Amino acid sequence: MIFLAGRDRYTQRTLLRDIHDRLTNQAGCENVRYRPSRRRPRYVIADIDTALFVGGSSDAERARLELRFWYPAGVEYVYYRFNWIEPERNLMFGFHQDSDHQDFGPCHVQVNYEETPVDRYEATFLDMHPLSVLDDRLQQLPTALAAIRWEDGKPSLPTWPV
Repeated sequence: MIFLAGRDRYTQRTLLRDIHDRLTNQAGCENVRYRPSRRRPRYVIADIDTALFVGGSSDAERARLELRFWYPAGVEYVYYRFNWIEPERNLMFGFHQDSDHQDFGPCHVQVNYEETPVDRYEATFLDMHPLSVLDDRLQQLPTALAAIRWEDGKPSLPTWPV
């Protein structure tokens, strides 16, 4: 096993196992699993009962949460993609802390509709333990979902409150 210096002795597999365990105990999370497999995890995915998970913040009954955390070489902080996906409405809302879209800084929120980005805003950069990042983003999710507006059948995020 390889341990990464300055990364709280976490490997990607260990981190994703801890995220899997945390989501398994979260109200509204069902069928929590690894992709592609437990042996070679890259993502943790959970089916979501939205009424239990975020209350009235989503109009969809069902959603999916896809989480990926990774440690790129030469970067001093964790990268992640925290995506909320509503397949029935072709909606994806995500917190992305990675090297994409540097014009929004190291972290941004993104709304996709029918697999096409429709809005992006700079988000708060979180340089802390990945499980703390997970907890913070889970707390912010209901507010973020409530901020999404639908006009002419398309979503938008007119403002970003966090």
